[in-house]
Amino acid sequence: MESGDYKSYKTLRKDLKKHWYSFAMPAVGKLVCALSRVLHHGGSALPGKVIESLDSGFLARTLASLPCGIVLISGTNGKTTTTRMVTSMLRDAGFKVFTNPTGSNFTRGVVAALAKNMPAFGTKLDADIAVLELDEAYAVHFVNQINPRYSLLLNVMRDQLDRFGEIDTTAKLLSNVAAATEGTVVLNREDPRICALAGVVPSATSVHYFGLDDAVKSMFPTDDDLHNSTEKNENCEDTTESKNNNLPKADVILSKVGDHEAEFILDGKRKTTSVKLDGAYNIFNAAAAATVVRAILADAVKQNSSLKKFDDDALMEAISHVTPAFGRGEVIEVNGAPVELVLVKNPIGFRLALASDHPQNHDTMIAICDEYADGRDMSWLWDVDFTCLSCTGVACVSGTRAWDMALRLEYDKVAARNVNTELEEDVKAFVNGNFSGNAKNAKRIYCTYTAMLRVRAALAQLTEVKDVGVGK
Repeated sequence: MESGDYKSYKTLRKDLKKHWYSFAMPAVGKLVCALSRVLHHGGSALPGKVIESLDSGFLARTLASLPCGIVLISGTNGKTTTTRMVTSMLRDAGFKVFTNPTGSNFTRGVVAALAKNMPAFGTKLDADIAVLELDEAYAVHFVNQINPRYSLLLNVMRDQLDRFGEIDTTAKLLSNVAAATEGTVVLNREDPRICALAGVVPSATSVHYFGLDDAVKSMFPTDDDLHNSTEKNENCEDTTESKNNNLPKADVILSKVGDHEAEFILDGKRKTTSVKLDGAYNIFNAAAAATVVRAILADAVKQNSSLKKFDDDALMEAISHVTPAFGRGEVIEVNGAPVELVLVKNPIGFRLALASDHPQNHDTMIAICDEYADGRDMSWLWDVDFTCLSCTGVACVSGTRAWDMALRLEYDKVAARNVNTELEEDVKAFVNGNFSGNAKNAKRIYCTYTAMLRVRAALAQLTEVKDVGVGK
């Protein structure tokens, strides 16, 4: 891709001074990564933590050289899957893309990924564009170092309130990202707090939206819907005469969700594509990904008119190729039976995950941990309706908060069997167990983030599990 005549990140806000040893930072990262694996420390962000302590300007200095800039993706739910989608679509369009694929979405995770992808003693990253997933709080640290050219802000939900406090605090964190973006901000028009961020976007930065058709809105309740909030979205300016509650016009609209099939409306035209992703929210995330990719492609064509045309049909084809991110609907085969890992982080996500498949189609395990990356406060589990599991019960409940989860199930009259806090042992017993009279029956494990990492590590002792850099 040609670099064109862009701002070249003139608004960098951090000193990019090089140390005499800066050229060796990728080698340091690779060495730390190798040592951590040998010592079984795991963790994809440790090399980044070491590099940041030695060379605080490494991140901004390395990314500033990318000709097509940075895409920053943040929000409460769906960051990893959406990042995977955007990356896949851009690669299909011919871009060389750098990304942080492990879901380690702190700045040190990005630094670690950079070190892994650069030559051991080099200062250049072989990429046209970076597509980065960042935690809501760490996104603020990131934009204090370098301005993204594009940002995609997905949603705000009651997740990890022990870290962020009120939900409006999370929205405020994301407002810093919107305000720092230099090219295009893409917002979820269906989320009132995200939509309102249009008010802080710089005048020279364009704003685009993704959204839902009326026919599918009931499938995607907002956080306010779940908590019966009457808050009105007074800051989301109306730019269309549509009857959708004065919502702005969206570039990409999800209009239908089928069995591994979806329909989108792009500039008034309906397009249908197959999808490999499970879960309605993952398909809504595809609308978000398509919106930001269209903006990137439009800018690229302006800079280089000779680029191969990548139209909306090609975009739909690219969506059909995307596979689930690790732990987000990922299926791992054990003893000839599929084991699906479903990440759950908040009430809406858990509720939609439960609704995505009938529990009679699989044996069910729930693994709840409360480490920092999960959020210490698990009270949100009481906002999830588990009655759909009453017909089958839950074959195993595990994790550090297993007994809290079992109590929550009891209140919904769901039988919780094999309740234990020894997660690794429980995973092995669950995948090797016969709970339905059919040893080959599919199994589904709902798990919080750190529980998911431990589940994958336990499964790696039984079968081949793809190494995504998070340790085993």
